[in-house]
Amino acid sequence: MSTQRLWLRCEKKEFERRSALTPTTAKTLIDAGFQISVERDEQRIFDDAEFEAVGCTLVDNNSWPTALTDVPIIGLKELPVSEEPLPHTHIQFAHCYKRQAGWSSVLARFYKGGGTLYDLEFLTDATGRRVAAFGYHAGFAGAAAGALALASQRSGEKLGRLEPYENEIAMIEGVKKTLATVGSNAKGVKALVIGALGRCGRGAVDLFRKVGLAEDDILKWDMAETAKGGPFQEILDVDIFVNCIYLSSSIPPFLDHDQIIAAGQDRRLSVVVDVSCDTTNPFNPIPIYSINTTFSEPTVPVALRRDLPSLSVISIDHLPTLLPREASEQFSHDLLPSLLELPRRKTAKVWTDAEKLFHEKQKEAVDAEGLR
Repeated sequence: MSTQRLWLRCEKKEFERRSALTPTTAKTLIDAGFQISVERDEQRIFDDAEFEAVGCTLVDNNSWPTALTDVPIIGLKELPVSEEPLPHTHIQFAHCYKRQAGWSSVLARFYKGGGTLYDLEFLTDATGRRVAAFGYHAGFAGAAAGALALASQRSGEKLGRLEPYENEIAMIEGVKKTLATVGSNAKGVKALVIGALGRCGRGAVDLFRKVGLAEDDILKWDMAETAKGGPFQEILDVDIFVNCIYLSSSIPPFLDHDQIIAAGQDRRLSVVVDVSCDTTNPFNPIPIYSINTTFSEPTVPVALRRDLPSLSVISIDHLPTLLPREASEQFSHDLLPSLLELPRRKTAKVWTDAEKLFHEKQKEAVDAEGLR
């Protein structure tokens, strides 16, 4: 059997410090016979030398277009917008299978270049469960950002630039300290997490617990609680609302402008954290904002009358990079068994299912773009 090559590309999204491979998982792959090229990347949480030390070959930053087309390219976030054809096999989050903004043009690049997309969001095991996800750390970091935004709002300020934390302990202590500086320790803060039984929701609940919210002040909702259909008055009665659901079909909104306006001065809700970030999804259950926020500008205000209490939304689509090392290690560890199957991707179910889905979505995109 020929050597399986794999190319870890750099991340071009601003502030993205996570990595699809870590030195630990790269070494396991090399020990299994893989040959791994790693692009030099000063932004990545792992130093280039850490990869080189375990046997990876370092290559120039953003040089993957020069790789032989039979070498799979692995990364995390979507590639920069372009019309350049894509002849390689790409393993990444592409954010184009749920008809997000620009979805068809992304898939059209693969059609024009003859490449293949294995979308990390849709790699599933025999039971249909995702093999790897950043959900837990997304919820954990999202809840932390929500608490920081609440503290800023209570001090009459807007939440400033968010910086990655060295580890989970540093994040917890940072949130506690910030709440304390505005005379607002976590006791008395009330939060509602929708999707609380999933990975993302569990992460959000854990953060709230660890920074000191009382258990009775953490409302944990999942499908049973939302079955009656929104909008939900209960969301207006907490300080922080964290949305952690995985959206796949149209549902009534959890919260809307009319409901917020009708509540007037009686609304308690101050911060919405949309971890799911379905901003451009036509089924978005939180239609009170229209843009993704960033680490440099973490919040966006909801447009309301001046006489109403302010309300801000956090909609950062790569929240786990606030804990880049821990999030990368966990994700890459979970992805590893599937990567070890990569040499057999024409028969291994995790890869054949992903390729079948790609061709289905690509056909829809080709029709939408009028390429036939």
